[in-house]
Amino acid sequence: MNEEDIKKKTLECLSCVTKPCQVGCPLNNDTTGFIKLSREGKYEEAYHLLLETTVLPSVCGRICPHEKQCQGMCVKKVSYESVKIGDIEVFIGDMALENNWTISSLPLKNKKVAIVGGGPSGLTCAAFLRRNGYDVTIYEKHNYLGGLLYHGIPKFRLDKTLLRKVIDKILELGINVKLNQSIGKDFNLEDLESEYDAVFLGFGANLSSKMNIPGEDLEGVIGGNELLESNNHPDYTGKTVVVSGGGNVAMDVSRTIKRKGAKKVYVIYRRSERGAPAEENEIKEAKEEGVEFLFQNNILGIYGSDRVEKVEVIRTELVKKEGDDRLSPVNIEGSNYYISCDYVVMAIGSHPESDVVNSLGLEFDKRGRVLIDKDGHTSKEKVFAGGDLAGTKGTVAFASRAGRDAAYAIMKYLNINN
Repeated sequence: MNEEDIKKKTLECLSCVTKPCQVGCPLNNDTTGFIKLSREGKYEEAYHLLLETTVLPSVCGRICPHEKQCQGMCVKKVSYESVKIGDIEVFIGDMALENNWTISSLPLKNKKVAIVGGGPSGLTCAAFLRRNGYDVTIYEKHNYLGGLLYHGIPKFRLDKTLLRKVIDKILELGINVKLNQSIGKDFNLEDLESEYDAVFLGFGANLSSKMNIPGEDLEGVIGGNELLESNNHPDYTGKTVVVSGGGNVAMDVSRTIKRKGAKKVYVIYRRSERGAPAEENEIKEAKEEGVEFLFQNNILGIYGSDRVEKVEVIRTELVKKEGDDRLSPVNIEGSNYYISCDYVVMAIGSHPESDVVNSLGLEFDKRGRVLIDKDGHTSKEKVFAGGDLAGTKGTVAFASRAGRDAAYAIMKYLNINN
């Protein structure tokens, strides 16, 4: 994207007074504001306006499901294409990196905060705290920062060199980092409570959920999250792979597997294409790369003697159930059929490691997520949580929002308990 292209895209914006696009953005970025400044060529001012709500413009502008968020709320979408808000955000974020525009911060206060997890939630929380003068240390179990941004999103969607520049820009604020540090192994929550004035738990839910169907323990059944995190793939050459799920993890896994030489890749999702949580563009690009989609289909079982040989699938219909806003998939009796395959990848959701979560001594909700109030406060006085660990909606923008909100809640808590 060049400046001329971006200027044309900014001219599409009507600068609506009601700003529905801002409502659609999980971070509530002032979209019409930064677009107007960009239209006027005031890119550095646009960047600083974005910094009021986010520190990840180059990332979110690239990977957010814009058509389900900000661009999906654009009033122009009623009759025309929506304004390309993501493209404009990327341009501003990238200009900031290229020109080394700084992120300002206040002098250090005598208050220390520990952040557990260096993903989008933890990075955002750390950035907003440090900008406001708090001494922040990030504890990360890997030997790198970024979390799912680094290992959960393939490089064809998010360049890792660019990601490192974004993270370095955040760390320039003066944030301390301790890598290869796992909670429950190298330290525990009580250690942090005694050393720091507040703690934010922002580590992710990295274990893939199961469907609770026959055959999930067969060799050849793999978790999508684990595949993306470890990047330890089997040889797919000439193989058929079934991916269960309809979100962005399913898209990323299926496209990665197809690129690694699989003969056939099927994505099976029990709802319609319109109801899939993945971004429309991600589905479109997966199709263009040869991934085959079986919408309104559901996997009933996985079969094989020692390893995966086939899956049993049944077609579904969408029906309106009383009290539900969303149509529910119901299996169509007698529509069963089988697909021969070599691997099955589960990409239907994720959950945190139970041993780690149980060691925290916190209260949980009925889904097994850490229980938090509206400010992200847990059942322990000094401890806050957000992101996947606390059941925040599973997009990068929502995780970042949870980190930002927790930062402000921590500041309020520390001011009261000064």
